[in-house]
Amino acid sequence: MRRALSVLALALFSHSVHCAPALFLMVDNQPVDQPFTAKAGEQQVTQHLAKGSYRIQIADKQRSCDFTFGPAQDAPLPFGSNQSLTTCAGERAFTLKVLLPGDYQFSFNQENGSLRVLRATKAAVVKRTPPEVACASWNGGPVTVNLAKVWPDGTQLRDAYSGQQATVTQGHITLTPLRESEGVLLLEPTGKAQPAPFSWDQASVYFLLTDRFNNGDPTNDHSFGRQRDGQDDIATWHGGDFKGLTEKLDYIKALGMNAIWITPMVEQVHGFIGGGEQGSFPFYAYHGYWALDFTKIDPNYGDEESLRTLVDEAHRRGIRVLLDVVMNHAGYATLADLQDLGLTEVVSRPNALPARWSDWKPAAGESWHGYHSALDYQSSAWRNWWGEHWVRADLPGYPKPGTDDVTGTVAGLPDFLTESDKPVTLPPFLQHKQDTRAKPLTNATVSDYLVQWHSDWVRRFGIDGFRADTVKHLEPALWAKLKQAGTAALKEWKAAHPDKKLDDLPFYMVGEVWDHGVSKDFWYQNGFDSLINFDYQREGALTQAQCMSQAEQTYASYAEHINRDAHFNVLSYISSHDTKLFFGDYQDLALQRRVANSFLLLPGGVQVYYGDESGRGLVKDGGVFDQGVRGDMNWSELAQGDNAALLAHWQKLGQFRAHHPAIAAGTHQKLSDAPYAFVREKGSDKVVVVFAGRPSR
Repeated sequence: MRRALSVLALALFSHSVHCAPALFLMVDNQPVDQPFTAKAGEQQVTQHLAKGSYRIQIADKQRSCDFTFGPAQDAPLPFGSNQSLTTCAGERAFTLKVLLPGDYQFSFNQENGSLRVLRATKAAVVKRTPPEVACASWNGGPVTVNLAKVWPDGTQLRDAYSGQQATVTQGHITLTPLRESEGVLLLEPTGKAQPAPFSWDQASVYFLLTDRFNNGDPTNDHSFGRQRDGQDDIATWHGGDFKGLTEKLDYIKALGMNAIWITPMVEQVHGFIGGGEQGSFPFYAYHGYWALDFTKIDPNYGDEESLRTLVDEAHRRGIRVLLDVVMNHAGYATLADLQDLGLTEVVSRPNALPARWSDWKPAAGESWHGYHSALDYQSSAWRNWWGEHWVRADLPGYPKPGTDDVTGTVAGLPDFLTESDKPVTLPPFLQHKQDTRAKPLTNATVSDYLVQWHSDWVRRFGIDGFRADTVKHLEPALWAKLKQAGTAALKEWKAAHPDKKLDDLPFYMVGEVWDHGVSKDFWYQNGFDSLINFDYQREGALTQAQCMSQAEQTYASYAEHINRDAHFNVLSYISSHDTKLFFGDYQDLALQRRVANSFLLLPGGVQVYYGDESGRGLVKDGGVFDQGVRGDMNWSELAQGDNAALLAHWQKLGQFRAHHPAIAAGTHQKLSDAPYAFVREKGSDKVVVVFAGRPSR
C-alpha cells in the first residue's frame, strides 16, 4: 500500500529521528558509503557517478517499509528540482541519467519528504593529481627514428617545433626534441610547401563567449540598464564585444585557427532571472542563448558596422566565422523586458518594483527569485508576449510542454512550435517593438520565420556557417531547411561581394547533438556537415595527454572512420562552456602542454575553447557548475612566465596543424612503438610525428 508522507507523519518522524535507522542513498539498490545524518531538515550526500542510467531511492540497509523512500510510481529524476517521496516505495525508484561523469549532490529533506540532485560544485578550487598512466620515459637525449617507409635517403627534414634539420640517412634520422615540446618532434620536409586550399575537413575552430573574451568598447557595457551585481559577477555582462574580438584576430590566427565560433549575437532578454536553485545571484543572458529579437544585434556586442568589420577582418586573415544559432527556444521573460515592451499588465504588484524594473534587488531575507512575487502568472495578458501560436509555455492559454525531446522545454524556456504547419503572423510583442527588423511573412509558419531570420544574417554579412544549438530538440527536416536557406544566402552574399569572398565553398553547419560521438547517422542527411564529438573529452583526452602513445587507437580509428568518408566529420574538444575546462581539473601547466600535442594532432575537426591555450582557470560558479567555466579570458597572465610559455607551445602545435592538411584529413599509419611515431599523408602533404616519451623531471 502506497503511503504519502503526511504532515503529521513527518512531524512524528522529525521528533523521533533518534531511534530511526540510518538512511542511505540507494544507487541501483546498493547503499553508498556515507549515510544521511539522522536529523530533521535538508541533508546532503555527494556521490561520484560514471556516465549511465541509475535507479535512485533512499532507504535503510534493511529496506524497511517505513524507511524506504521513492516516487509514487517509477519516474525520472530531473536535475535541480525537488521531487516528492513516499514511504514503502518497494521497488519503485527514480531514474537518473548521467551524461557527464563526476560528483553529484543529493539533498534529502526529511521534513517535507523530497529529494533533489545537482552536479556537485567545489566551494574552493583544489588542485588534484591525475591518475597514473603507464608511459615510456625520455631522458632529454637524442632520438633515432626509422623513416625508411616514408622518405628516401637524402630527404632533408625539419622539426617544425625546434627548427632543427636533419637528413634521412640509411632510412633513419636522429634529432633531440626540445624539452619544452614535451618530447615531440614534428617532422616535415624542408623548403616552402605550397599552401593547400581550405577545406572544412581540416577545421580548427576557436570557440569563445563574446562577452567574456575582450572588451573593445566600454560604452556599450550597460545596454538596457544592465548592471554588475557588486559581488562575484558570476552571470552579469562583462563587456566583451565585436570590437574587442576584432582586436584579437591576429592572436587567433597565430594559434593556427582557421575559424571562430561566436556565441549567439542576437538581441537577448534585457534583464535577469534568479541564478541557481537558491537564487543567489542575478543571471543575465550574457551567453547569448536567451533570445528576444532574432533580427537585431544585442547592443552589448556592438552594432551592424562592428559585426561587418569583424567578418571582413576575419576573412582578410583567412578565418571563417561560425555563428551559434538557437532555433529551439526563446529567452525568459525578465522584469526589464516586461517594462521595455509594455507588458505591464502581467505585474500584479507594481508598487513592489522600483521605477526602472531592471533595478530591482532582493530585500533582506529574499533571494533573486523574489521578483516573481510581483508577477501574475495567471494573467491572460501573457498572450501579448510570444503568444500561443508561437511557443509552449506554462502560462494561461499557451500549449503545455510535452515530455519528449522535441515538445519538452529546455530549462523551462519558451519552446518554439516548430512542428506546427499553421501560418502565423508576428508574435504580439514584435508587432509593437519599434526597432525590430522583423516583418510579417506571407503564409509563413513559426519555422519559416526562424529560418528567414537566421539566414538573413548570412545574406547580409557573409557568415560562413552555423553552429546549431540543441539539435535533437528540433525536427531533423527543419535543420535541412535551415542548411538550404543558409547555402542560398551565402551564395547570394558571395555574388554581391566578389572582392570579399574567400572562395566558393558552400555554407557549413556543425551541430550540438548532446552526447553524440564519432558515428554517422541521420543528422548528416539533414543539413549537418559535422557534429560535436562529446566522446573525446570524456574518454580520451586525459589519458592521451599524459602519454601521447596512448592515442594510437584513437588516431587510427578517427582517421579510418572520418577521413575515408568525404561527407563525414566531427568536431572534437577538451573543454566547453557546457561541460568542463580541461585545465580546471588539475591546474597542471605541464599537462596542459601535453594535451596540446595529443589533441591538436587529432584527425577530423577540433574546437579550441578560449583559454585552453593559456591556462584560463575556473571561477566562482554560485552553485551552477557550468558558470565556473565561463570566466574572463586571462589576458593579463600572457605577458610573461609559465602561461606565456604555454601559449607559445599551443601556437607551435596549432601552426603545424594549420600548415599540413594531412594532420586532420589524411591517412594515419603507425611507424614504431619505441619511439612512438606515425605518418599522416594526404596528397602531396606528408608529415611524421615522433613522441620520445614523457620527459623525466
